[in-house]
Amino acid sequence: MSQQQQASQGSVPAIGQPTSRVDGRIKVTGEARYGSDYDGGRKPTHAYLRTSAIARGRITRLDETAARAVPGVLEILTYKNVGERIKPGKIFSEQGYMGTSIAPLASDRIWHDGQIEAVVIAETFEAAREAAHRLDIAYAEEHPSATFGSPGLEVKSAEASSKEGEQKSSGSQGKGGQSKEGEDGGEEKPQVGNAPRAFAAAPIKIDQRYATPTQHHNPIELFTTTCSWSNGLLTVWESSQNVYGYKNGLAEQLGIPPERIHIVSPYVGGAFGSRGSLTQRTALIAHAARLVGRPVRLEATRSQGFTIATYRAETQHRVRLGAGRDGQLQALIHEGWEVSSRPDDYKVAGTDASTRLYACPNVGSKVYIVHADRNTPGFMRSPPETPYLFALESAMDELAYALNMDPIELRRVNDTMHEPIKGLPYTSRALMPCFDAGAQAFGWSRRDARPGSMRDGDWLVGWGCATTMYPTQMGAASARVTLSPDGQATVRTATHEIGTGVRTAVAIVAAEELGLPLDKVHVEVGDSELPPAPVAGGSNSTASVCNVVAKACREVKAKRAAGTQGAIEVYAENIPHGVKPDGIQKLYKGQGNLAGGAKMKDRIQFAFGAQFVEVRVHAHTGEIRAPRLVGAYAAGRIVNPKAAKSQLMGGQIWGISAALHEATEIDARAARYYNDDLAEYLIPVNADIVDVQTIMLPETDTQVNDLGIKGLGELGNVGLNAAVANAVFHATGVRIRELPVRIEKLLGAPALRA
Repeated sequence: MSQQQQASQGSVPAIGQPTSRVDGRIKVTGEARYGSDYDGGRKPTHAYLRTSAIARGRITRLDETAARAVPGVLEILTYKNVGERIKPGKIFSEQGYMGTSIAPLASDRIWHDGQIEAVVIAETFEAAREAAHRLDIAYAEEHPSATFGSPGLEVKSAEASSKEGEQKSSGSQGKGGQSKEGEDGGEEKPQVGNAPRAFAAAPIKIDQRYATPTQHHNPIELFTTTCSWSNGLLTVWESSQNVYGYKNGLAEQLGIPPERIHIVSPYVGGAFGSRGSLTQRTALIAHAARLVGRPVRLEATRSQGFTIATYRAETQHRVRLGAGRDGQLQALIHEGWEVSSRPDDYKVAGTDASTRLYACPNVGSKVYIVHADRNTPGFMRSPPETPYLFALESAMDELAYALNMDPIELRRVNDTMHEPIKGLPYTSRALMPCFDAGAQAFGWSRRDARPGSMRDGDWLVGWGCATTMYPTQMGAASARVTLSPDGQATVRTATHEIGTGVRTAVAIVAAEELGLPLDKVHVEVGDSELPPAPVAGGSNSTASVCNVVAKACREVKAKRAAGTQGAIEVYAENIPHGVKPDGIQKLYKGQGNLAGGAKMKDRIQFAFGAQFVEVRVHAHTGEIRAPRLVGAYAAGRIVNPKAAKSQLMGGQIWGISAALHEATEIDARAARYYNDDLAEYLIPVNADIVDVQTIMLPETDTQVNDLGIKGLGELGNVGLNAAVANAVFHATGVRIRELPVRIEKLLGAPALRA
């Protein structure tokens, strides 16, 4: 009998039992309603975007005559009739709400390829699309800066950018977007000791450069927005990771009170960071709906999703490791360069994690923002750790070979219970138990360390490993729990069901706390009229929301024990350790207030794991396969092992994708993406993934929160890109330091035969 069948027959679930999703049936039968499923009612109209064909310049002609002649066209929005009517807003990383500060219809200025330059509203989708294509638009084009190595880039340190805020700075120029050694680049942070001197004196040195490409989220659900006005109130149906952020940000853009806006997002068809911040399209559709006096529905195309939303920034790294002959690190210097748009200082600055992973007395770091003529990047699953740990964990593998030391033992020698920058203690850290469990399951002891030494017929076999880590974060949260006299409980909180199973996790906690069967607990999420919860990002939702729900349930039990009759309703708030006292006020404003990871004054909080990969490279063709993955993870108390395993396994598969498949290609001359669809943007299919083993080690952490929960949704994909590259080196002797790993990068390898 399944756990869900037991629950329906009266048994009470417990945290830690594998539980099927409470909303699984409505998802697989199509009953679940996503943002794209709403049309606003009342005879909705349709919108279609016209986007720019250049990456930098100005619009010199915008003739609407032919477009307005298309039957059914109601309105066309351009910079001529929008202008300053919609405020641009600040970006999310600057305590704003937006994914970009670029307001596309504010002027005739073109900042990037695929920028929205017109919105056509018509009675039908087909009419709106035809009219959009009939717009006659001409440009005064300027030469764009596309990527690293392009002329005209602006480079400045991330620290300087933070101090300047929105003020523009031309920064320093360097080839490939990298400042030369010794140039003024702002303060080094994080840092401790004298890393350059220690590196110079170290007997064993690694000094290498690494790179990761632009990547796009490509969720299954397209970017859709539907807006409707009624009696001065605006309702927005849009899949969101932050309904309160959307509500407050949109109010700021439109110049109306937040109370007049209602965001509805009960289910999200994939996000991975792309729906964490408000895009500029939402205000445009809201404005259009007000103009035509009817609901307006926009469903952007897959191609448009590459430029009207965010993506993972392209990065470059220089990592210097100095070690003694015993493998102990004596110096670690990590410099990173991240591509952003021309006006926005977006960065992820993953040195916060990479400089704290291993014991080292001398650490230095710098992060630079490289401003190009691109759309603004944003959060994408494990935003800082995925690119920055690729560089560090690749360098650690190179160091292991230089020392003739097993890569796992190198990490054991440098394991620590205190981060090196401030000496703060980890609340818990099970890194080496993860490596030991993973190595045993993988069969690591059978590995011949010599590159090119392991074969299976015509296939060169390589084994690689890497560390994964992700910050344990929580935010202020609120929830309302109602217990009716007939034993039915309802939990209401404006968290977000982005596919991770938060509804089920909340139901499990409430059922356990109240002593109810799972089918007696109803959970409502994804609506800005519910009590607010943090953005569904940073793997914080389960910890943040489940802890406040448990708090509310305990108050319900206390009232029931005190003899309260009838229905009992409790509203609860929770401000976690490290969050400022104004956390609830910020929560209601939809502003980020997560605490944890390396940002706390008294301790450091992370979840850890070990990634193992087997790759096979065909000796004649160079074809690369990754038939076997093993991941071992320690992430605190697991609320629902069934969903947790699914999340971690999905992350492992994405790690393979990030290493071998994914890269958004850009034309360096025109600064335009040219594989902006799922036909040419490569992702793995079933045939690419064979054997995935996911191990969850038990871990008790009494400090992170009352329930001992660590986030794990983003833990599974970190480090896997490095493990793949390390395995490819083991198989072929070719060290690939720029992702993705492709056949052409192996051509000429001595291990490959013609």
